[in-house]
Parts: sequence; structure tokens; C-alpha cells
Amino acid sequence: MKKVLFFLLSFLAFANLSAQIVKPVKWSTTVEKLSDSEFNLVMEGKIDEGWHVYSQFTPADGPLPAEFTFKNAKDNYELVGKVKESPYKKEFSDIFGVDEYFFEKSVTFTQKVKILNAKLTSIKGKIDYQVCKQACINDVMQFTFTIPATEGSSDTAKSIDTIASGKPAANTNIGPLVKALAETPLKEEKKGLLTIFILALIGGIAATFTPCVYPMIPMTVSFFLKQSKNPSRGRFNAIFYGACIVFICFALTIPFHIFEGISRDIFSEISTNVYVNIFFFFIFTVFAISFFGAFEITMPGKLSNRADNASNKEGLVGIFFMALTLIIVSFSCIGPALGLVFGTSLNSDGGATILSIAMLGFGFGLALPFMFFALAPALLGNMPKSGGWLNTVKVVFGFVELALAFKFLSNADIGLDLHWLHREVFIAIWIAIFAALSLYLFGKITLPHDSPLAHISVGRLLLAISSLAFTVYLIPGLWGAPLKLISAFPPPQTYSESPQGFGSKTSELKEDLPLGAELTVHNLVSFTDYKMGVEYAKKVNKPIMIDFTGKQCVNCRLMENNVWSDEKVLKIMKNDVVLISLYGDDKKELPQNEQYVTKEGKEINTIGKKWSEFQITRFNNNSRPLYVLLDLNEKELNTPVAYTPDISDYLVWLKDGISKFNKK
Repeated sequence: MKKVLFFLLSFLAFANLSAQIVKPVKWSTTVEKLSDSEFNLVMEGKIDEGWHVYSQFTPADGPLPAEFTFKNAKDNYELVGKVKESPYKKEFSDIFGVDEYFFEKSVTFTQKVKILNAKLTSIKGKIDYQVCKQACINDVMQFTFTIPATEGSSDTAKSIDTIASGKPAANTNIGPLVKALAETPLKEEKKGLLTIFILALIGGIAATFTPCVYPMIPMTVSFFLKQSKNPSRGRFNAIFYGACIVFICFALTIPFHIFEGISRDIFSEISTNVYVNIFFFFIFTVFAISFFGAFEITMPGKLSNRADNASNKEGLVGIFFMALTLIIVSFSCIGPALGLVFGTSLNSDGGATILSIAMLGFGFGLALPFMFFALAPALLGNMPKSGGWLNTVKVVFGFVELALAFKFLSNADIGLDLHWLHREVFIAIWIAIFAALSLYLFGKITLPHDSPLAHISVGRLLLAISSLAFTVYLIPGLWGAPLKLISAFPPPQTYSESPQGFGSKTSELKEDLPLGAELTVHNLVSFTDYKMGVEYAKKVNKPIMIDFTGKQCVNCRLMENNVWSDEKVLKIMKNDVVLISLYGDDKKELPQNEQYVTKEGKEINTIGKKWSEFQITRFNNNSRPLYVLLDLNEKELNTPVAYTPDISDYLVWLKDGISKFNKK
């Protein structure tokens, strides 16, 4: 019911997009004078309700990121650093298989420049950006910044293009203003903080079930209770000991808050940096091998000895150093878990706050058993005795750590566009890892520190069955299954050896393709050149269907996956129309003789801009997707439609246009 309601509301809200030019962002530009030679060029956009603009840091294979171009910089000015932007929101996209970074309601971009030519009076440039709601629009804001005089007070000059028409903004110096522009605060709290805390908490609790930590719980609690003159004091000391563990874990994140204060883009750079992802892959792999028992990772002996000596002091200071000693001495066990929390938090690009929340959760989970048994010491006797099962837990962590390591390697591969770790290869690696884990849990594989296994416990059996079931679940992914349970981890479907699906007869179909056509989703034959598509339609006497689409258009993929895949829709599109797919975000340069400038001053120099301008001038529409049915005289057979998630509505539209074509 909810799905039907969503489709209905989507259609009603955006049906009017097919008959109008939409301008959801209104831009203003400001020049901030920092010194006689340095200025901030500020571009502020007010975004209509429900729409969002994508960040310049949107990952590869995601939606179209914002791009900035500044003209005639040589000998006139130089750009100081990268464009800075106000805080963005982040959500995972099931369509692209990556996180999306975007702005709602408002966005501020700031570029610092240093003037080299004292006679320079203005700087021109543009922003190429994508703005989406249920439809996506690629737009361009062209601007002219008026540079204030190099002498005098720190004035600002402001200009506003209130309709963001894409024309050069007529900047007007409105006189001295008080410098009041501040970074747009993040008005909405980050979603999922509680979830992150809980997951990290579970990770911290799990880390206590390792050979380095678990035996320390009864020893430490008993020490505090027996050392103190009264039970209340002993319980307080044990709880303070746990609080120190939490504080130490949190303190590890303080430097990242400092780094974020210096550069607010640091987490964006970390999450998308190829070499950082390779580094985390290496670290996670080393940790996993350590958990398997090949070697132990330990902190320097001098550091642990100093912490141990300091723990002999009396009072709360001694207790603090006892907590520090626990973390240092047990690093071989909790180090990989700490690395997992750090790696996933930093790679999530959620900022230092996310990292601190995660480490607070981990620290609290690690400290919780110590504090719990201090409050209920009578339960200490019920704790399972240490034994070989602790090493089993450690090895299981190693398998999980190794699987997650390949997520970072996948990020690096996509970033470099190497196509070494395709989706199928990634899934095959995970199948091998979790199959090996299943065999280990069933006792078919043993590792160096394992104890002899006389029988399998019930808990181990259930975990083995779960691992085996997960392995079986992964196998259809090799043939193109979506694997929604792990959609955040493998590369997207488009980053695949077989984008059309494993076993598809793509090579045979390609031999029969008409000139200028190519195979697209669901093995549909599509033209990417309008004129060639029209000529072929006339040859075969079929109506023309224009698909104004984009490579990085979310709703285009939704239509292709959910509507075009329907048997009735697919049959019509394969047999009854000639499909022409025009990509409005294609960055390929047009030949020099095909480039031009519109009357509004917009440069048409790429294939994407060519088709976007064609869509605007011919059909008075700039949203994607847009579907148009034409007769052989290139006249509309019915009203074009935009995002139409209801299959029956889309079928009615298709059949209506084809029926009118057949009557002519």
C-alpha cells in the first residue's frame, strides 16, 4: 500500500514537469575581500523544497557531482586550494551502490583566489551541477565576480541571478556591506547516529570475547573488590576503570576533530582517496592474518612497561593507567577491532563526529562487562571458563575483517577506473571467504592456535549454518542477482563484466544491430544519435521514442529497472518503437565544428549539453528522465511523460501513442 501511495504521489507531483522549464536553484554571488590581493568568491544557492544539489565530492559511479570552471586565470589570478562547500548530507543509493553527497534547502561554495594582475576587475566562471527531486536536471550557472578596488576597507560586492537562468549574472556592486556571510550550519542532525553507536557497542562487547581481554574481566573485578576496604568503594573503582576505557577510546578521535577544524573537506578526501583506501585494505588484511594466528601485533614493550609501572600508583590516577595498560597489552586482540571502527568511520565520510560516536560506542562495549560484574559480582561464577572457544571467536573476526578489507580495495579500483575488481570478482572473493568460514566452523579446517575439537557446540553449529546460508545467498550474485542484503558493499551492477547479465547472448545480438545503434539495458536496441534514429524509424515505419536520460540519473535507473523490465512494457519497446537514448550528462567533447554558444551565452561543447539544449528548445523541458513519442514527421503523438513509476500508467501512455501512430 505504501509503495502504491508513493508511486501515486510521485506521479501527481511531477506530471507537470513535462510541460515547463524548472529552475529549482536560485543563485547569488558574493566577493569577500581578505586582503589587498586575496578574495573569497562565494556562490550561494537557495534550493527549492524537496530538491537537492549534489556535492563536488560525490563518489565515482554516483550522481553527477558539481564542477567548477574559472576562466582566464593565467597571469591574472590563481586559485588557492580547492572549492570549499557547506556541510552536506549523505545517504546510500541502492541504484548506484555508493553513498550520495547532497545539499538541501541551501548550499554555499567558496573559492579563494589570489590576484596577480592589479588591473583585474572581474573573474568569470561557471558551475555545472545536477539538481534532483523525482526528476533530475543538469544546469549551468555562469557568473561574473566584480573584484573590489585593491585599496580601502574590506567591502563585499554582491550580485544575484534570481532565476538561475544560466545566463551570465549581471553583477552589481551595491556598496559597502558588513561582512556577515558564515558557513551554512547543518540544520538537520545526522541520521543514524544511534545506529552507529549501537553497532560499535556490539563490536566492543564482541572484542571482550577474545583471549587477551576475556580472562582479564574476573581478575580485574576481583582485584578492585578485594583491594578496597568496603564493597562500595570497590564497585566505584571498577566503574571508574570502565569509564577510563571509554575516555581513552574517545581521546583517540580528538586529533581528527582538530584536522576537521583545519580543513572541513578532510573526511571527503579520505573517503574518496584511492591511496587511503589501499592503505586500509592492507591494514585490514594484516589484522585478519594476525587473527588467523600467523603472528601477533603488539605495542612496543617500553610503552606497555611504562603504563604498567604507572598503574601501581594509588588512587584514581593508578586506575586510569590500569585501563591504559589493558588497551596496550590486549592490542593484538582489540587492535583489529579498533581498526575496523576507525576504517569504516573515516571511509563513511561522516566527519569527526561520526568517528567519536563510534569510538564511544566501542569503548562503552569494551568496558561494559567490567562495570556490569562490578555491580553484580555474584554472577562472576556463571561466566563461561576460558578455553579454545575464545580463539574460535578471534578467527571468526579474522574472516569478517578479511571480507571487509576488499570493500576498501573495491573503492580504490573504482576510483582509478581499473576494472580489476568487477562486481563478479568481488562476490566470488566473498563466497570463498565465507565458504572457508563455514568449513572452519564445521571443524573441517583448523588453524595454528585451535584446540582439539571433540564435538561442535550448539552455538558454533548455528553460526556455521548461518555462514553457509549467507554463502549460498551470495552465489546468484555471480549471475546478476541484486543481493540487497549487502548492497552497500560490492561494486554496482554497472561495474561488471556482464552488465547485461551473465549468459546473455550479447555478441550475437550485436551482429544484427542497425548502423548507429547499440545494446542497452534489457538488451534493448537504442540509438544515441537523434538523426540516425529518425532515419532508421522511417526505414522500418515505426514511431520514435526519445529517452532523455543520464548516465548518473537515479530515476532513469529506477524506470529502467522497475518499469522497462515489465514483460508487457519490454515487448512494446523491443518490437513497436525505435528507441533513441540521449544522455544529457555525457561529458565527451563535441567536434570543434559542432560546438556553439546559445543566444543566452551558454557554451555547448559536450554531447550532454547538446542533447540538454535540444530537449529545452524542442520540448520546453529540462528534467530527466523524459519520454517523448514522435511520428515520422517528428511531431508529438501525445504528451511527453517524465518519471512514471506506475507500470500501468506507463503502458497506457505507450499504447496511446502507438495507436495514434497506426491511425495516421
